[in-house]
Amino acid sequence: MTTTRQPTTAMRIAAAAGGAYRGVFAESRLAPLLSRPQPVRRTGFDLDLSILDRREEAEDVVSLVLGDVDGRPLPSWVPGAHVDVFLPSGRQRQYSLCGDPADRRAYRVAVRRIPGGEGGSAEVHGLRVGDPVRVRGPRNAFSLVDAGSYLFVAGGIGITPILPMVRETERRGRPWRLVYRGRSRASMPFLRELAHYGPAAVDVRTDDVTGRPDLATILPLAEPGAAVYLCGPPALTDGAWRMLRDIDPAASLHTERFSPLPVVGGRPFRIRLARSGVTVDVAGEETALAAVRRALPGVAYSCRQGFCGTCKTRVLDGRVEHRDRTLTARERQDAMLLCVSRASGSLVLDL
Repeated sequence: MTTTRQPTTAMRIAAAAGGAYRGVFAESRLAPLLSRPQPVRRTGFDLDLSILDRREEAEDVVSLVLGDVDGRPLPSWVPGAHVDVFLPSGRQRQYSLCGDPADRRAYRVAVRRIPGGEGGSAEVHGLRVGDPVRVRGPRNAFSLVDAGSYLFVAGGIGITPILPMVRETERRGRPWRLVYRGRSRASMPFLRELAHYGPAAVDVRTDDVTGRPDLATILPLAEPGAAVYLCGPPALTDGAWRMLRDIDPAASLHTERFSPLPVVGGRPFRIRLARSGVTVDVAGEETALAAVRRALPGVAYSCRQGFCGTCKTRVLDGRVEHRDRTLTARERQDAMLLCVSRASGSLVLDL
């Protein structure tokens, strides 16, 4: 549904200005001070819902439709939103909403079973119609920005937040294109829902036919200045920003990952767990959460990317190097998010 066109003079000027800004500010040590991360917008509240429908969408992928048993309308949401799902075991996991935002009667999520994972996905697959489920939200850390055109790139279950974005972009009448990657067609959910847009708009590529994903052949499909959305495993998203900057400096990149953020520039430090009487060493390449969970496996967590707040922990002593996206300045005085934040020396935590 898109056409190829050359950047205009205005676009070239904007791209040059953007490059200069990145060189002076965005890529300098001043960046964290000059541009704070966009906080997660929080709406809704805790809801006690029931599973209204359950479907096998693809190999190892199940979708659940959640709603109020009395039919009361649910809090509104926009594409890119997710909900926190509290499973019967007490685990808390986050899943993107992949239904229709106009349907206030239900939320739909889809979950791939992860072999050898930590049990959350297997527990979801064990749920049945009629089971009660508590959710919190919806919240949005992956908003659909207003742009002249869009390129969406989804890897496997990464289609879940992208699917409502495609619908909304089509409704707005904006040019868009989706490249949908997967191991095989049998492993890819919602192909039938996407089929009516046609192959010119939805480009399905599978590892068993076209080989492993190659962003170098995908990102040039974006129109100049487009908003590019990537959602999938690290193999799909890592390196995308540098590559897109070289291809089209006027484009904007928006990503969502399924795995923890890699530790960048981390230095070893030590944590003393005050209530447990245990001291743990945190290696330079690991998170405080991983180190603490070696001693206390029951420590709660969810996103492992610094925005949900599940692993928020009280700090009794020490100086924290905050790397999260959600704590306020007041909260940072005596708390940290274990999944991303670190320390320059040693910490004492209320654990």
